[in-house]
Amino acid sequence: MNAKSSIAGRLGSRRSTSMTAAVTVAALALSLAACGSDSKSDDDKGGKQADPAAVAGALDQPAEITFWSWVPNIDKTVALFEKKYPKVHVKLVNVGQSKDEYTKLQAALKAGSGAPDVAQIEYYALPQFAITKQLVNLADFGTASLRDKFASSAWSQVNVAGGIYGVPQDTGPMAMFYRKDVLDKFGATPPKTWAEVAELGKKIKAADPGNFVTYLDPGDAGQANSLIWQQGGKPYQVSGEASAAVKLKDDPGTAKWAATWGPMLADKTVESTPSWNEEWWKSMGAGKYALWFAGAWAPAVLQKNIPQGAGQWAVAPMPTGDGAPGSAENGGSSVSVTKQAKNKAASVAFATWLNSDPEAVKSLNSDVGLFPATRLLLDDPAFRGADLPYFPGTKPNEVFAQMSGAVRPEWQYLPFQVYANSIFKDTIGQVYKPGGDLPGALSTWQERITTFGKEQGFTMK
Repeated sequence: MNAKSSIAGRLGSRRSTSMTAAVTVAALALSLAACGSDSKSDDDKGGKQADPAAVAGALDQPAEITFWSWVPNIDKTVALFEKKYPKVHVKLVNVGQSKDEYTKLQAALKAGSGAPDVAQIEYYALPQFAITKQLVNLADFGTASLRDKFASSAWSQVNVAGGIYGVPQDTGPMAMFYRKDVLDKFGATPPKTWAEVAELGKKIKAADPGNFVTYLDPGDAGQANSLIWQQGGKPYQVSGEASAAVKLKDDPGTAKWAATWGPMLADKTVESTPSWNEEWWKSMGAGKYALWFAGAWAPAVLQKNIPQGAGQWAVAPMPTGDGAPGSAENGGSSVSVTKQAKNKAASVAFATWLNSDPEAVKSLNSDVGLFPATRLLLDDPAFRGADLPYFPGTKPNEVFAQMSGAVRPEWQYLPFQVYANSIFKDTIGQVYKPGGDLPGALSTWQERITTFGKEQGFTMK
């Protein structure tokens, strides 16, 4: 999402990848037995597609929908929906950000009551709810027809276990944010390759050992996953509902990631430090880091936390290693309908309107601050050419849209990605230091993830 789920919300969301160790495994653990425990309610379609007109018509009948979302200001978009469909009341509830919501959602779904009709679920967490049949397969309600409305990277993330289990809401195509004043000091231009990033780091270190080309967060699996994805990695593979594979130590793209960042850590040109705290923001504001690799939600975050940095920062495409442009998603969410939804047709229609209607999509961007998943805006010259005051004289949305189109395909998350991310700091994070053995840590991370998958009843290849 843009603006860290419009600033504060995405902060909890993206940082959830490094905070999930606090979540009890029992609360979020998946089991193969759960995959087979699905019981169909009377209004489940059971593979027979509902009439799209009947789904849309449900909004003309009295209904109440409970919607769980932590995104600040999304109530403005919900208000537009209720104005257009006055017979439908949406009860918007914030039960906590990211991992907090997932813990409560999992508990309610397991108990058989207390879950919302509609829930915001990040792409990385979506498989754990979809594969256990806790969400409605939206394909049964005609949502497959929405495919061409969304960026391919967003649409691929809601296709899980042979179904469509969410409507894409926002994306976070990764880009390179850089301090113009720092680069000017060294007569440098925005690096176009990872080799140039490494060289810039050496120049910065030689001039001031207390400054760095960028940072790595030893507790943030999401940052590492996105950077692995960006270099063509495909370490997680899922086949059907009961089979998965983890290839962290053998995947060529993951090896490129290790070969890129290992030497920079060894040269002390990259700092290993926790992020998203007061000290980190002070460092960002002081120019301690020349570059920041983050999703398209970053502009509003910079505006909120470093307002004095307006005009100092600029945006460029992600560096490459093989000459081919490539990016990755760094954040993003979908909106799903739970099996406990009282009025599934109205719930599906609401989720569809919220994330694909032109009025709603523009509101999510302008009022809420989310970076769009829809081609309606991504392909709009006015959106791509919009001025962002924090980056005067540039067109950041043009870069973001370019990076959205360059997201490398075929990335998958595991059905137990929440657990995998939770042990990142105890494996990879431990070797984010000079002399650290990244390949060895990748093997350890893989072994622990694989063991957990087997314990949950998955066939791990």
